[in-house]
Amino acid sequence: MKPALSPRLVMAAFVALLAVAPLVLSAFYVTLLNYIGLYAMVALGLVLLTGVGGLTSFGQAAFVGLGAYTTALLTTSAELPGWLAWAGGSPWLALLVGLVLTVVVAFLIGKLTLRLSGHYLPLATIAWGLSLYFLFGTMGFLGGHTGLTGIPPISLFGYELRQGEEVYYLVWLFVLAGVLTTSNLLDSREGRAIRALKGGMVMAEAMGVDTARSRMVIFILAALLACASGWLYAHMQRFVNPTPFGLHIGIEYLFMAVVGGAAHVWGALVGAGVITVLKQWLQDLLPKLFGTSGNFEVIFFGVLMVLVLHKARGGLWPILVSGFKRFIPVAAQRRAVDRDALALPRRELPAAGSLLLEAKAVTRRFGGLLANNNMSLEVRAGEILALIGPNGAGKSTMFNQVSGVDTPTSGEVRFLGESVVGKGSRAIARMGMSRTFQHVRLLPTMSVLENVAIGAHMRGTSGVLSAAWRMDRAEEARLLAEAARQIERVGLGEHMFDEAGSLALGQQRILEIARALASDPCLLLLDEPAAGLRYKEKEALGDLLRKLRGEGMGVLLVEHDMDFVMGLVDRVVVMEFGEKIAEGLPEDVQRDPAVLAAYLGGED
Repeated sequence: MKPALSPRLVMAAFVALLAVAPLVLSAFYVTLLNYIGLYAMVALGLVLLTGVGGLTSFGQAAFVGLGAYTTALLTTSAELPGWLAWAGGSPWLALLVGLVLTVVVAFLIGKLTLRLSGHYLPLATIAWGLSLYFLFGTMGFLGGHTGLTGIPPISLFGYELRQGEEVYYLVWLFVLAGVLTTSNLLDSREGRAIRALKGGMVMAEAMGVDTARSRMVIFILAALLACASGWLYAHMQRFVNPTPFGLHIGIEYLFMAVVGGAAHVWGALVGAGVITVLKQWLQDLLPKLFGTSGNFEVIFFGVLMVLVLHKARGGLWPILVSGFKRFIPVAAQRRAVDRDALALPRRELPAAGSLLLEAKAVTRRFGGLLANNNMSLEVRAGEILALIGPNGAGKSTMFNQVSGVDTPTSGEVRFLGESVVGKGSRAIARMGMSRTFQHVRLLPTMSVLENVAIGAHMRGTSGVLSAAWRMDRAEEARLLAEAARQIERVGLGEHMFDEAGSLALGQQRILEIARALASDPCLLLLDEPAAGLRYKEKEALGDLLRKLRGEGMGVLLVEHDMDFVMGLVDRVVVMEFGEKIAEGLPEDVQRDPAVLAAYLGGED
């Protein structure tokens, strides 16, 4: 077997190839590489925004234009307002102004559009993309559709970067810096929060992730990468007009991200390279084949896009990596767990028997449907309460009322003595309530370790900048060590570095419990935790829940396996048609005539 190469060695080889490229390639190909680098920066932002965060944007070309026009105006205008005069004539100061302006514009646009979901969000990005494009073309001081000329070259240590091979190294320095910081960010607490967006807002918020903030973060970061690309473009071209910043170019950027691999950082470079080179070749080749000029490459790209979506939805990057490893093995990059990392602080559990959760007269109406009617229950520290009932009894709806996913139409829910009605699941999770879901909600392509670490999100404080520049490593080590401890606690230690999607359904349910425990709760809500588990796995789950009860934790569970429930729980609440029909000890509830008349199996 061939020895596996270190990923760092492969990276070093790639950087070395980039370094020698201008020395061996013609000026034409160096210029082509420059454009690939510029496009890759925008596509990299779309990897964050679309591939990782699940937010589709067609308007990134407008942010490229914002960066280009800002530097063009500041470096060519002879008369600037006094408050901007300090930035006049300097490309580097213009970059600073452009980045600040981009943050402001992206924040304002994000506030207006990121609340939208489904097809409304892409439509909104088209709207503001078109608006900025026409703004560039109609404002007189921006040169209208004629544009601005006379943009000076970038000067570095007194040396002007005028030629393509001179600006080449600066372009690729920006690209590699973008790749490095993006990779660092995704490999962190903040990055897991961003990736959790694809697992659904309900799951992410229940784990304490501020989803609105995470969406805004990636929207602004994608805009900043596009702005930097526009700054480089303006000083490389020495001229700007609105044409390269239109909606059709925005679609092309998105196409690059998807073709390369929208969920992969390096896919941005692959997509930008493939599309740029193909476009150049097709513009030369197709007119000769058809005997007339035209935008034939657009037709070709449309067909290519359909093929990629059918045959390689993950893009070209995973295919290239798989092919490369067949010939040259590369060692897997595995997250190290520092067993000696300082343990995270733990909350003090309430005294055994103290009231944790109290729901009184909870009613939930959906139009004319009465899902919960005058429902009440209590959970105390150091006890396991089962909420059972036939299919459609309203158990999951009640679960959502107490966990903050939904708000009761009337009634009261108190947790640790405080009303939590209308607070939202994130705020309630921070108070010490954690939950699993009836239908498993995991990030299937992330490892078991990373999935569980999402549960510990609230127990860290590091931000975006510290993550991007790897200043969060001490805290990150503590979070991963905590995740590893919970994985071993639930018996999944041998699967710690496996992809979560590769586990059996029963193991995935256990994984969700580990993720919930990583938040250090005092009350655990479990929605059908034994579904899909084998006999021995149910025994192990029962032992775990008894251990948690012994530690003073409260557990509220919805379950359909009556043998599992009756041999485990302290008290039972039975629901039917949204109402409580019985409550008491397991043996008493089993003899209750109303309960005997109800169907106890099935799925809620």
